[in-house]
Amino acid sequence: MAVGIGIRPGTDAERIVRAVDAVIGDRTIACLATLDRRAIEPAVGAAAAAFGVPVMAFSAEQLAEVEVEHSSERVSAAVGTASVAEAAALLAGGGELVCGRTIVDGTAVAVAVVSPRS
Repeated sequence: MAVGIGIRPGTDAERIVRAVDAVIGDRTIACLATLDRRAIEPAVGAAAAAFGVPVMAFSAEQLAEVEVEHSSERVSAAVGTASVAEAAALLAGGGELVCGRTIVDGTAVAVAVVSPRS
């Protein structure tokens, strides 16, 4: 599973880990994916390390090109794309969305299937 996350600046790693755990349960994840400017935050790296997975980063332009179930005008105004978690999960996984944007303690989490790529 590819897990897309949308966070506010300054969100701590423990909050990210709790949110992802709440959404994915005992499923194995392949990566955390998010907006490039959030991917460089230490908490995102720490959360990825806690899961033992890499972080995949996408630009607002890349995320904005992805068709998603849920979009937000507020997020679009803040970061330049109407979806971060869902779009990042879809881009990182390449498969279908299995869990749409779910907000847990202020953190957006979405999950997509990782499809084999040629």
